Amino acid sequence: MPIDAAKAIAAEPRSAEISWEHKDVQLYHLGLGAGVPAADPHELRYTLESRLHVLPSFATVAGGGMGVVRGLSAPGIDVDLAAVLHGGQSVTLHRPIPVGGRATSTSRVAAVYDKGKAAVLVLRSEAADEGGPLWTSDARIFVRGEGGFGGERGPSVGTGQPDRAPDRTVERPVREDQALLYRLSGDWNPLHADPEFAKLAGFDRPILHGLCTYGMTLKAIVDTLLDGDVTRVRAYGTRFAGVAFPGETLRIRLWAEEGRVQAAVTAVERDDAPVLADTVVDHA
Repeated sequence: MPIDAAKAIAAEPRSAEISWEHKDVQLYHLGLGAGVPAADPHELRYTLESRLHVLPSFATVAGGGMGVVRGLSAPGIDVDLAAVLHGGQSVTLHRPIPVGGRATSTSRVAAVYDKGKAAVLVLRSEAADEGGPLWTSDARIFVRGEGGFGGERGPSVGTGQPDRAPDRTVERPVREDQALLYRLSGDWNPLHADPEFAKLAGFDRPILHGLCTYGMTLKAIVDTLLDGDVTRVRAYGTRFAGVAFPGETLRIRLWAEEGRVQAAVTAVERDDAPVLADTVVDHA
């Protein structure tokens, strides 16, 4: 079997030095659609170096976002990348991410679950600098055809959706060129840029990165319900329930609770087809 769960979990973590500066943060924010309107003081916090703050989802691309790549090449993991699907993502913040910095990123396979027809890898990346831990990022990776090895099924990750109308609903357009800009932050998968490659993958045109939608949604939540204060975010997780295409509009439904925001994201032009589900932000 290409996945040896015991070997993968027992393997020594892999460490790498990563660094970023304000230009990396600004490019990431622009890739999420920040900067519209360009002179809006609220948007300048994402685009102007003298006012810059860092959206916590930047953790998924800091240093080129190589944590998942290192995890998929860990001992005990030998899979066909065509069978790999990014199923979910979470980030826990230990303190606000600085505008520029250097850190040590440590990656390991935290868990391997048996879902029957698929295996699920939990690839964990932890970053720390001289001041201590910065963030912990978990990517849930589905590998089709690798289940059935008798392992644990793992916990259910579904949070459901509140049985009431959302407290707020906002819409965010996805620019036609947004995937082309977002990929400059490190995800060069041609699925998001090359129409011919997208057709081979079963799509009629390139799709938006799931982690781009992930970042767009967090920005919408911060701007709408957290007074634009990124430092209030403590943790953020989601399940990728579908895809979004450049040129579409995201409808983001928000439910506010004490210390928590739940969200559901759909594609307006495709009859509210699901894009993100089980989406939760824990905040101060």
